[in-house]
Amino acid sequence: MSDDSANTIIIDAMGKPCPMPLLMLKKALKNNASLVFLLKSSDPHSQQDVLRYCQIHTLNCQLIKISEYEFHYLIES
Repeated sequence: MSDDSANTIIIDAMGKPCPMPLLMLKKALKNNASLVFLLKSSDPHSQQDVLRYCQIHTLNCQLIKISEYEFHYLIES
């Protein structure tokens, strides 16, 4: 994963139920030239959705579990 935070797009999906975190990620990927995205989600179901989406689309994805209800995904396209 790249650690160049200046080029990181932050997607704040905290408090939004699935499938919103995944939909917000898809929109950000489509609309930005950035290579690194940080998706913040509070929905535990986002783990399955986001990780599977990244796997299907060959995106590097690192899940960081902040707490029981806070998940950060560092995604590199």
